[in-house]
This record gives sequence, structure tokens and C-alpha cells, in this order.
Amino acid sequence: MFFFAFDPSFCANLGVNFVLRMLADRFERGHVKRHWRGPMRKQKGFSLIELLIVVAIILIIASIAIPNLLRARMSANEAGAVQAVRTINTAQISYNSMYPNVGFANTLAALGGTSCAPPSSTGACLIDSQLASGTKNGYAFTLGGTTGTPVATYQIIASPISPNQTGVRYFCSFADAVPRSAVTAIATCDSSITPLQ
Repeated sequence: MFFFAFDPSFCANLGVNFVLRMLADRFERGHVKRHWRGPMRKQKGFSLIELLIVVAIILIIASIAIPNLLRARMSANEAGAVQAVRTINTAQISYNSMYPNVGFANTLAALGGTSCAPPSSTGACLIDSQLASGTKNGYAFTLGGTTGTPVATYQIIASPISPNQTGVRYFCSFADAVPRSAVTAIATCDSSITPLQ
């Protein structure tokens, strides 16, 4: 079994030895050699095997760390998507009570808005502008299924922008305000899709 003890001064020694060896070669080959006083000290360096072992260890650590980092990022994106679906549900309930003649909002832009003095049914300022644009944390959000006058139903679907890279699961909710998830793309959000635990 091979054990490797990392020396904190390893990188510094490597750089210093490289520079000293390069300067020594220049002194020997060039005109500076004749001005050199005294015997030249023999420089100790690293063998090719030692350097290859260090590179191999770095590659092994990277091959373990990078997939874990990507999985952690996907999990964070999925948690952010679920939170965004909950935020939109809350905003829809508030919007419906603020504008009972309109009902639920037809678009994410109507839930968002930039001019909030005062808010209106076209820009209620209930969600942030990034979520109102339809993309956030590697997910795309689509608000649809709005029917009736006033609007009595809606559905929100969150899909990963790059499946298996920005996220694995798909999320949705409708007027019951229960977030649901699936491992395949969601066309219509209804009670057949499993609620989140």
C-alpha cells in the first residue's frame, strides 16, 4: 500500500529548485560562466517519478471531488426550484386576494414588476425580477393553465434548463399549492403527480 505525506513547503521547494537549476544551466552555458566565483553547488531536485506520483494524486483527488461538487450543485438547484414553486404559490394566493376581479395571475411578469409605487395587476411586485423572468438557479419556470374569468386555475412547472446537469427532477404545482415532483418532464400538473414529502 502506498502512503503519501504532503509537505507544506513542497510547492515552494519545487519552484525554487526549478529556478536555481535554470540559472545554473545558464551560467554554465553562457558567458557568465567565466565570471563565476567558486565551485558551483550541486542542486537537488525532484525526479520524474516523484512528479508523476504528485500529478497522479492530484488527479485522483480531482476525480473524487468534481462529481461530488456537481451533485451538490444539482441538489442546491433542486432545493431552490422547490422554494421558487412555493414562492409562486404564495404570490398567486396574495394576487388573487388583491385583485379578486382578475383572479390568479396569467403570467410570471404580472406577479413580478419593477414599478411598485403602487403595485398593479400587471406588476404586483410579489416575486423577485429574476423569478419573474422565468429562469432561476438552473431551472426554467412556466406559468400556464390559467382559465376562467376571473382566473380560477393555474399551474407552475419548473424544468431543469440542462437535464442531469442543472437538475434531475421536475417540479410543479397548481391551485392546491402543493409542490409535486417527477423524474420525467411534466406536461400537465395534476393530482396524479407525486407530492413532495
